[in-house]
Amino acid sequence: MVHEELFARLNEVGYKNWLKAGYCLLKVKDGLCGFVDDQMRDFHNIVINSNTVLLRGKTCKNNCRPKNNQFQSVCPLCSEWKREILKHHTKPSGVINWGNCRPWLWPIEHWELAKAFMPRGQGGVTRAENCDAAAILNLLHLCDHFSSINHLLVTQVIHCRNELMHSCEMRVSDQWMAHFQKSLDQLLMQLRHVPEVAAAARQIQEMLSVDLSVHVPGVDGVDGATGIEIESISLWETELLRESLRDLLNTDEHDGAPVYADLQRVQMLHRFLSGHQDLEEQFRSELLSIQGLEEHLQSLNSDHEKQ
Repeated sequence: MVHEELFARLNEVGYKNWLKAGYCLLKVKDGLCGFVDDQMRDFHNIVINSNTVLLRGKTCKNNCRPKNNQFQSVCPLCSEWKREILKHHTKPSGVINWGNCRPWLWPIEHWELAKAFMPRGQGGVTRAENCDAAAILNLLHLCDHFSSINHLLVTQVIHCRNELMHSCEMRVSDQWMAHFQKSLDQLLMQLRHVPEVAAAARQIQEMLSVDLSVHVPGVDGVDGATGIEIESISLWETELLRESLRDLLNTDEHDGAPVYADLQRVQMLHRFLSGHQDLEEQFRSELLSIQGLEEHLQSLNSDHEKQ
């Protein structure tokens, strides 16, 4: 059976909860991306039209580029864009991921402006629909154009998302799911006037109201009466695992020095993926990267213990 191992994983309640919660975040992203894209296009125009320097329609001639997360030596035009970003950033003294941006495109691409308010790893993303939920939610939280949305509710969902993606065992309890559902409901209620958000909220409610069942020809489904094709579950499992891997393999920077992932989390994810033949084959190249990171972290720990 092609999906036999996935079918077995779905018999574990904690992992099934993890998948269901991840599905809900995918739906949150789907519901919000059109709204956020339109709003950032409006915000881009507002910034330009309210700034006499930017209104002149000039473009960067110096091909200004950030160096990692630093963006110091900039032309007068990019300097003005940077000033506007900081002006509209709700946490301007915090970490701003300038490395996401191509500053020479700020005058003409609204999504390049949006990426200044997002977590790291968005450099190659050029459209809202290619972002993950974390990117969209952080944009809502960190750009003051969205000040009409209760930021406390946004941060609650961001916190849940981070707990989910950073779960070493990729399992969450029923109690965690109840808190997560409440957080999602409260956030999405504010944007129910957006048709795509309302549709996403309905899909989330449907997913959370039933036990996940699987339709596999010739095999009884897992508990529950609602059939979901296992191919669909396999697709969103892959997407969620890739998102978790991106979080793990991207490094933060603090004062110019890299801050690496937690060794225990790296080891547990390595064991999880390599412990399932279907996942081991699917994530073969990523496992090589994880192994390299694991060896590097072990080396750092060894050097630290010697000091």
